[in-house]
Amino acid sequence: MIRDRGRIKWTAMMLPEHVKLLRDWVKEDTYEQKKRLDEQQHERLNGTLSEAMEFDQWLTITHYRDQNYEIVIGKVHYWDEISHKLHVIDRFEEMHQIDIADIADVRITE
Repeated sequence: MIRDRGRIKWTAMMLPEHVKLLRDWVKEDTYEQKKRLDEQQHERLNGTLSEAMEFDQWLTITHYRDQNYEIVIGKVHYWDEISHKLHVIDRFEEMHQIDIADIADVRITE
């Protein structure tokens, strides 16, 4: 019976630089591509954001950050027109600054 030790037998032959490059390569496989929204989706997002700001409602915002999509649940504090960022306060009273171009989806939560 052959007892194969798997990766253990190969790590002694690899330089630390090679191991780091392989780990980075595996990490890059989990990256997601940023989706492009059309005009109808932009209009729907604007309508949902406007309604939530007017009636002080909770939102679930899906946005693109660091090659992955993240979800923030909170209320819109204000929208900065100069830097095009949305300032959201979550349930733990933490401030999140989300770039408008990075928003993929906005839904009103209850």
